[in-house]
Amino acid sequence: MGERRKTIKQLAQMKRAAQPIAMMTAYDYPSAVLAEQAGADIVLIGDSLAQVVQGHTATSSVTLDDVVYHTRIVARAVRTPLIVADMPFGTYHGSDDRTIDHVVALVQDGGAHAVKMEGADVCGAVRAAVRVGVPVFGHLGVQPQSVHRHGGYFVQGKTVHDAEQLREDALRLQEAGACAIVLELVTAHVAQEITEALDIPTIGIGSGACCDGQVLVFHDIVGYDPLPHRPKSFVKAYAAAADVMRDALKQFVQDVRSGAFPSPSHAHAPSEEEKR
Repeated sequence: MGERRKTIKQLAQMKRAAQPIAMMTAYDYPSAVLAEQAGADIVLIGDSLAQVVQGHTATSSVTLDDVVYHTRIVARAVRTPLIVADMPFGTYHGSDDRTIDHVVALVQDGGAHAVKMEGADVCGAVRAAVRVGVPVFGHLGVQPQSVHRHGGYFVQGKTVHDAEQLREDALRLQEAGACAIVLELVTAHVAQEITEALDIPTIGIGSGACCDGQVLVFHDIVGYDPLPHRPKSFVKAYAAAADVMRDALKQFVQDVRSGAFPSPSHAHAPSEEEKR
């Protein structure tokens, strides 16, 4: 038998054992297969697909149908990582019944094992999802779905008041039933304090090394972003995939125009029967 699927219980055990949790996004079959082959513990179908896949400028453009579609593809590809799907903007701020309908769609139609919700004011939605048996990842710090309300992407937790608020928010989400919390662009010291205060794992992105795990966007990890964008100081690119792919595509175009491709070796020779 092969390795079994990661579970929420195992993630909690990894926190207690101080074993770092590796999480990355995936949006299609090839990226999900690569994430599994790399040994990722968690694959996130993030609403970041709005920017890196769909070409939008904000995550709020993603719909529930979009996330269900991409989650379904990823679910076909992976066997061992836990699959977490982002709940898109506007899908978990209404009634509990409406929230549950959207959670169920991501699980039943998409194949997610857990969902992720942004913000500190979603404890009711967390409880609703947990009530029907779906684990929920919280998300504090910078919240891309609310970036317009906050006026941009700024490091969170810089003041004593903000730090204490983040800590209280994290504890409230834990009490509501969240199984883990993503901390995005939170000062390293505050992220450490929150991590030590919680029984559930924290997953950091731009929040220092003291979180229980780390997450990055697939395209950022492999350098697969051909468009100019504002540099992210917390991102580490482990390859330059866009450069390699661009060079390959340019060479193909040149070979087609020069007649170098296809060569005789790329054509099928007639069979003996066809020669007759």
